[in-house]
Amino acid sequence: MPIESLRLKKLDPLAELSDEDVMERCAEGSEAAFRTLVQRYRSRIMNLVCRFINDRDRAEEIAQEVFLRVFRNKERYRKSGKFSTWIFTIAVNLTKNEIRSRVRHRGTYSLDAMDEESGGQGLPFPDWKPLPDQDLNAREIQNKVAEALRKIPPRYREAVVLRDVEGLSYEEVGEILRIPGGTVRSRINRARLMLKERLKPYLKLGDV
Repeated sequence: MPIESLRLKKLDPLAELSDEDVMERCAEGSEAAFRTLVQRYRSRIMNLVCRFINDRDRAEEIAQEVFLRVFRNKERYRKSGKFSTWIFTIAVNLTKNEIRSRVRHRGTYSLDAMDEESGGQGLPFPDWKPLPDQDLNAREIQNKVAEALRKIPPRYREAVVLRDVEGLSYEEVGEILRIPGGTVRSRINRARLMLKERLKPYLKLGDV
């Protein structure tokens, strides 16, 4: 094992533990364990919320609320379930509550209003930034993909983001969104088709 890895392990005994084991330590009262979970998931939760709310400051507040709820409910967590599923469920529910609140405040419940409130108008996706060696063309392509994703209906966007961006399993996506497996696959396939259609002018795509 490399010397640096040995040093890291010595400095941070939680580094090699699974999320579930770290959460168990957190439930036992370890503040270090909670900080580790925040470090592991802060960017992912922030990016997820940003994809649905066109307000970065508010997205940061929601992300903070997610971790606050994790901490407050730490004793209720059961190690038999994946931590990632649990925290993403909290994040998705809080984000949906924010969207519903915005729509109620506007006094309209139309699908167009829901799409507008949750779709965003140009908010960048932090974790989709190009790598240093990517050229301008690749950067433009990523921007087009991000724009296309923002424009598909929320129920399809949330499913494909959780599956294709966050890398969760179909089962996890279904558990988070509280929909059956067949519906998960249907929404993701539909989202991919919509993205493919929107990106036709810019990309030569096979299967998305």
